[in-house]
Amino acid sequence: MSNVTTVPDRPLVAPDRPPAADAALLVYRGFKFGAAFFGWLIAIAMSVLLSAAVSAVAMLTAEVLDYNRTDAEAAPAAAGLTASVMGIVVIAVAFYSGGYVAGRLARFDGARNGFGVWMVAILVALLAAGAGALLNSQYDWLGDVQRPDIALSTETMATGGVIAGVALIVVTLLSAIIGGKSGQRYHEKIDRLIAED
Repeated sequence: MSNVTTVPDRPLVAPDRPPAADAALLVYRGFKFGAAFFGWLIAIAMSVLLSAAVSAVAMLTAEVLDYNRTDAEAAPAAAGLTASVMGIVVIAVAFYSGGYVAGRLARFDGARNGFGVWMVAILVALLAAGAGALLNSQYDWLGDVQRPDIALSTETMATGGVIAGVALIVVTLLSAIIGGKSGQRYHEKIDRLIAED
């Protein structure tokens, strides 16, 4: 007689099986406006904080290297390119953070909710631009703005602005979607661990 202890069979869980494959959980999938809105708020807050940090570092660096306005006016293209690249990096990190928060809050469909963060930002920007244009048509605030003389032609500045604008739109979109997928990945790991128990 042998004393072998039998253990009840545990169901095997395929590691590539999505944790939310159960039909009851499909109700929770999809776009969640609350997650996208709060992700957008985090993106705005991060852009303000990171912009302040980058500005402080830039001012400290200019002080240490004795870089002043005359140096910037001597090479305006380099100064503008540096400022544009740093601005896009700051906004990309901010939108990644916002997408991550949206993905964590929504639990499922992180990429869709990261895209929602980007869409909320675009809608708010369009509303602000429309309100600004309406107010400017009434009060002509832009007529009072004194633009400093820059040693770049109008065509060069327009081309640089268009390139920076397109890069900003594409980079923020990709950052928000990737951030949303990263936020969702946390829940996928937890769901796999629960399914294995």
